[in-house]
Amino acid sequence: MKTALSYQIQLNFRQIMQIVRQLPADDKIKLSKELEKDVINSKLTRLLKSFKTNELTEDMINQECEIVREKLYTKSHGN
Repeated sequence: MKTALSYQIQLNFRQIMQIVRQLPADDKIKLSKELEKDVINSKLTRLLKSFKTNELTEDMINQECEIVREKLYTKSHGN
């Protein structure tokens, strides 16, 4: 049975760019998409953390949703 090996190397930005420039166009596109996903995930995580609160409960949110739904229903039916 083969054992998976793992190596860790230190590369600076210039070295990484030299490697990336050697990739075929399709691989560059795949790499670009993966980097974009990574950035989006990082930004989304930061955004979600900024909204995190212990002051709201799910019941409070549901109650507010019902209030808004009732107002919208009343408004749309001309009452």
